[in-house]
Amino acid sequence: MQNMNWNYPTNIWFGIDRAKQIQEACNSLDIKNPLIVTDPGLLQTPIIDQINSYLTSKTAVYSDVQGNPTGSNVINGVKVFLEGKHDGVIAIGGGSGMDAGKGIAFLAHQSRPLWDFEDIGDWWTRADSSLIKPIIAIPTTAGTGSEVGRAGVFLNEETHKKKIIFHPKMLPQIAILDPSLTINLPKGITAGTGMDALAHCIEAYSSPFYHPMAEGTAVEGLRLVKENIQEVYHNGTNVEARAHMLVASMMGAAAFQKGLGAIHSITHPVNSLYHTHHGTTNGTVMPFVLNFNREMIEKKFDRLAKFLNIPNGFEGIVNWIIDLKKEMEIPETLKDMGVNIGDEVKLAPLAQEDPSTGGNPLEMDENKFEKLIGNCIEGKY
Repeated sequence: MQNMNWNYPTNIWFGIDRAKQIQEACNSLDIKNPLIVTDPGLLQTPIIDQINSYLTSKTAVYSDVQGNPTGSNVINGVKVFLEGKHDGVIAIGGGSGMDAGKGIAFLAHQSRPLWDFEDIGDWWTRADSSLIKPIIAIPTTAGTGSEVGRAGVFLNEETHKKKIIFHPKMLPQIAILDPSLTINLPKGITAGTGMDALAHCIEAYSSPFYHPMAEGTAVEGLRLVKENIQEVYHNGTNVEARAHMLVASMMGAAAFQKGLGAIHSITHPVNSLYHTHHGTTNGTVMPFVLNFNREMIEKKFDRLAKFLNIPNGFEGIVNWIIDLKKEMEIPETLKDMGVNIGDEVKLAPLAQEDPSTGGNPLEMDENKFEKLIGNCIEGKY
């Protein structure tokens, strides 16, 4: 497999062992004292020490990051960043580590609190762009695609709501996609993050907004997921399949500027209230949401099924996802994840106000969400 450099939507260094070039990446961005940001789980593996050893001089590591990163995780990281006089961030991990790293580099020298930059209208213009520090992102899972995203998702502990913080300069200046860093992922994380990549591609494709470039990216991302997700689940050391999943993850994140939808609208409050894994939750609710949206997406999915070589059109795709869930031990229903019958009443308004809702192909309201979430809890199609 060739090593490649791409510039879509940012500078991407792709290939086996590309993480060894981290010092070169720092030099190109004039980062002299980076802060490595990661999560506690990854800190227990050799990966962080390994990447630190590739730097000219070992640097500090911040890892106080939850699986669903919080505003406090970012604020505490900013303190470490400022006290250490760091001038850039190397964000390593899955979505939590990368989002936290991006948030720290963004917020470190701003004068307003984090929540003032929520992805609402032009709130991002409140930030002083010149003060945002450079970011290098190194994904170690193939799911979120945060390495090519202009936003981070953080839990507001006071409101128990996930908020999207957006700024164009939160896009990492360099993303290093090194599949060798993903070969030791546990099967459960491989499955959950793979479902996240699938959800990003499938919701971007489903979104009603006009963005042919993003839609084309989503379709090819779906092909890469279909052809590789089962292989990486059953044979995690297949580095070529791991590489294809890393690229599919990146493509899904690049594509979802077209929009997300009710899969993420439901997953975000479930993550916040029940502390579930983001990608796994996406996988759990996915077929229920697709079936709920059927009247709006069936023709598009018939066309997609032909491209993916899945028989029986829309129903074939939904059945493929249901079978994939079983094969990779993704919970069948939200009830299996600890969400009780009746909880749809409190979850529905949170889902309705989630920013992802605007991209759903079927226009939603609280009553529809209550019915849909009830289906996800009880396993009704």
